[in-house]
Amino acid sequence: MSIIPLRKHYNYEGAADLTSTVIEIFFIAILAGVVGSVLGLGGGIVVTPALTLLFGVDINHAIGASIISVIATSSGSAVAYIRDRITNLRVGMFLEIATTVGAITGAFLGAVIAPKFLYVIFAVLLLYSAYAMIKKGKQEIPTGVPLHPVARKLGLQGEYYDKAMGQTVAYNVDKVPQGFSVMYGAGVISGLLGIGSGSFKVMAMDVFMKMPLKVSTATSNFMMGVTAAASAGIYLLRGDINPVISAPVALGVLIGATVGSRLMQRMKSKTIRKLFIPVMIYVAGQMLYQGWRG
Repeated sequence: MSIIPLRKHYNYEGAADLTSTVIEIFFIAILAGVVGSVLGLGGGIVVTPALTLLFGVDINHAIGASIISVIATSSGSAVAYIRDRITNLRVGMFLEIATTVGAITGAFLGAVIAPKFLYVIFAVLLLYSAYAMIKKGKQEIPTGVPLHPVARKLGLQGEYYDKAMGQTVAYNVDKVPQGFSVMYGAGVISGLLGIGSGSFKVMAMDVFMKMPLKVSTATSNFMMGVTAAASAGIYLLRGDINPVISAPVALGVLIGATVGSRLMQRMKSKTIRKLFIPVMIYVAGQMLYQGWRG
């Protein structure tokens, strides 16, 4: 792969260099879409480091493209997940309240709280969640989950057809206050530190609310699209969304997310969990490192 720095003014030696770079970004974006759709993390976890490390893209433009990738991931996978009733729309919209309020809180707390403390706190929380997922082992779907009174009142329970298992899976939703609190915290750290919170969304639903992992990842994809769409305008006004980068990212991620949504439905939950746990540990490690540096 030829690494061509995309500096602020994007100077190229010729049209061939530009075309080659755009194609490379496009294929990386397809991979990001597949990963984001399957794990419910959005495409930013692949797009941002790839753009900055491989192509020398300015971090602000990389984040802008990452926002676009999250919207594209959500759009590409939402149709399939909602059509097949894997996404729990009630849970998604309910938890989105916590995330939004948390993001606003985080924006205000930025001048008061040292980010390094939040980095450490949430790193520990992620590591605990990774441990909880490991303990689940080969569990395909949660069993013996009680229906929380708030979940009963709001009708948060649901069912979906699992193509890998070949059966309809009905599920309850437990520990709504704990899940809501984690989502609020995810919103705070997103607003304060400017990072995505897909791993926290999946964690809140899978570990605390004890929803099936497939439902958690599908609902996380839906929620991240709503959150990213709300903030995309700000990045656009700042000039951080450059079409040279964002166009191939959006198209590639959209294709990858469409493929990923079909792939996820035919994967077993234990397989998705095995893919998700290393990601959580990686993110936790990055947070501990940032907290140590701070």
